Amino acid sequence: MIQILKVKLLSGIHAREDWECTFEVPTDWDLVDLHLSIQKLVDFDNDHLFEFYIGNTELSHERQLFMCDEDSIEDTSIAEILELMKGKKKLFYMFDYGDSWRFQISKSRKKPYAVDPNVEYPVMLTETGTKPEQYPGWDDDWDDD
Repeated sequence: MIQILKVKLLSGIHAREDWECTFEVPTDWDLVDLHLSIQKLVDFDNDHLFEFYIGNTELSHERQLFMCDEDSIEDTSIAEILELMKGKKKLFYMFDYGDSWRFQISKSRKKPYAVDPNVEYPVMLTETGTKPEQYPGWDDDWDDD
């Protein structure tokens, strides 16, 4: 099944503007797939550790944690995570412990629907705000010749 999710930038060392997007993702994907989807949507390099956690707020002390170096990150599907987000619980994604990029992930009220085998997921549906730059001022063409 496909679920529409919204990812919203909350903070980060170079977060200057608001940014969020909605996207389609298969619910049978695991949390590594969700991580890679967000990396693709925000145009970040996949070069740091990450975690997902469920809590009442972004900085909750009481939270259910899924770290990138634990088996649970590959054993937990998006569908299972969405089931854990009952009541006031929210899903958060933290990338790069030094730069502290934090995002909130929420699901659409729209019911899940069938996967289209001709579509490559994730599919961005909407985007608002200014996409953050992971490394502002970095020149990709720079070399040390």
